[in-house]
Amino acid sequence: MPRTSFDALLEAGAHFGHLKRKWNPNIAPYVFGEKNGIHIIDLNKTLVKLEEAANAMKQIAKSGRTILFVATKKQAKNIISETIKEVGMPGVTERWTGGMLTNFATIRRSVRKMADMNKMANDGTIEALSKKEKLQLSRQRAKLEHQLGSIANMTRLPAAVFVVDITKEHIAISEAHKLNIPTFAIVDTNSDPNKVDFAIPANDDSSTSIRIVVDTLIKAIKEGLEERKEAQVSNKREDGKEEGAEGVETDEVSSKYDDTKGDEALTEEEKKAKGHQGGSHHKGGQGPKRGPVSNNNNRRSPVKR
Repeated sequence: MPRTSFDALLEAGAHFGHLKRKWNPNIAPYVFGEKNGIHIIDLNKTLVKLEEAANAMKQIAKSGRTILFVATKKQAKNIISETIKEVGMPGVTERWTGGMLTNFATIRRSVRKMADMNKMANDGTIEALSKKEKLQLSRQRAKLEHQLGSIANMTRLPAAVFVVDITKEHIAISEAHKLNIPTFAIVDTNSDPNKVDFAIPANDDSSTSIRIVVDTLIKAIKEGLEERKEAQVSNKREDGKEEGAEGVETDEVSSKYDDTKGDEALTEEEKKAKGHQGGSHHKGGQGPKRGPVSNNNNRRSPVKR
């Protein structure tokens, strides 16, 4: 069942494209027609592409990997920053720092530096510095928080990148391609859908259009996270059952071959059988004494003199 509908996309204005003279010819398969000099996007194809992208994101989230959301344009930054908090995914909403993916090790060093500054501010170590040093440190900390605060928890490269406007975020798309990271994007009529792996043809300038697309993808990510959690719980239950079954089997085997029960618990017949097996016992627990065994074959014959 689709996570959204044709009517919802139509009401959100996802079908409005750019002016006809600004179009990209590669978007032609997704254009329904033209009205008043503006291209109209085919929402039936948008619905299909949106479901494909949502299913792919669901599988990524189910596998426990992360998806980086990139949207620095004014219409989309607030929507992205609000929605990614629901699923705990990283995002870039202020400015794309060059090398954020291709030079990820340096970015991680900057994030660790920011974490050290935050620790100094929390434990009061910063108060031991001079006024000038304190001011410089606070400015540097604010700058790093502004640029990298939203990806502080991203300890490794993301499994996928989602972009709202590929024309504006072309650097992010280029870095993802260099690292063979799958790309998802909302593609308007002025953009080339062939530059991304999962293109969602829709209006990328309207906040309502962006919100319905992002909400659909976030819903799919939530489904993937819930399925992952359920799978982990079921695996733990199965492991517990297997351990319990092994314990019961061990107890049965040990009780079957247990020879520690006393003679009191035996019946009269078992006592007689046990006594017969052990033979006659003498005092002190010793068995009957036997004399030396004679061997006629080894007896020496008298020597004639």
